[in-house]
Amino acid sequence: MDDLQYGTRNKRGDWTPNRPVEPAPLFDFPPRIKAILKWLPHYFLPWNVIFAVSAVAYWAWIIPPVESMQSIRLGWIGWLYAVNALCVLLFYGAFELHLYVLRRQENRFKYNGKFPAEQRSKAFWFESQNIDNILRTFLSGVTIWTGVEVVMLWAYANGHAPWLSFAERPWTLALVALAVPVIHEFHFFCIHRLIHTPLLYKWVHSVHHNSVNPSPWSSLSMHPVEHLLYFATVFYHLILPSNPVVMLYQLHYAGFGAIPGHVGFDKVEVGENGLVDSHAYAHYLHHKYFEVNYGDALIPLDKWFGTWHDGSPEGEARMQQRYRKRKEKLAARKARMEARGATK
Repeated sequence: MDDLQYGTRNKRGDWTPNRPVEPAPLFDFPPRIKAILKWLPHYFLPWNVIFAVSAVAYWAWIIPPVESMQSIRLGWIGWLYAVNALCVLLFYGAFELHLYVLRRQENRFKYNGKFPAEQRSKAFWFESQNIDNILRTFLSGVTIWTGVEVVMLWAYANGHAPWLSFAERPWTLALVALAVPVIHEFHFFCIHRLIHTPLLYKWVHSVHHNSVNPSPWSSLSMHPVEHLLYFATVFYHLILPSNPVVMLYQLHYAGFGAIPGHVGFDKVEVGENGLVDSHAYAHYLHHKYFEVNYGDALIPLDKWFGTWHDGSPEGEARMQQRYRKRKEKLAARKARMEARGATK
């Protein structure tokens, strides 16, 4: 597969797609019907369908009977943790094995030409990005994932969350299920801006940003506070007209859905000629530049708030201009403070 048909590679080996990132047309005004219809399959395939199917499979084969979930007991909680951990190991591990261990597509479509295993850093436990990311994923990530899941299932089992039947309210549940990615995007953008405030960034979010060159295990490598904020996206279903299966879809969209944005490759090769878009470039630019693309462009929140970077030279120029303005403001504030100090 020739990745240079789709992008360019610089002298460092970093690959950049030819086309800048485009926000989804879903919230354009006036509405662009043709653009929405053309984009709509990407809303479902392949990732959202995978997460929805996994939610249905969980409900069918993994989730304990409702009677068991009416009380908090170690047995079913431990069972859920074990299954979640195994699924993360298999799903995340498959990407890690294919792209980073066996390197089956070498550095084709890889944004950063280097591999984390080749770079040691004291920012990570044992100076290894992979070991650090894996430990944080299972010690904190899967634990809090399971904890949030247990709280929601207990709430449904005890009538503390609205539980609609698919047979009685199919259209309502279909609409809520369709909104799951939108809910995630809104929630993610809000908590992401919050943890980029100086204090929370220093003590919480910097853990995730240590992975400047993200790989699959970076997806859930976070501080426990960030894990709690991140998975809190399911708590919307305590008030929405919803259902445990739709709630699980929301949870899996967060848990398994963190992978596409962190694989570090624009496209994953499947077979000899197959390509699956990761849609990771917008979030990769966030890891690279820190203060752009707080969302994933489903809702154009970054455009509305002036933090959008589409990967183009124009996007780079806008980002640099914003940095210059902020630097000038900080310099002016410092000068004012020094002037006040001199007059005292």
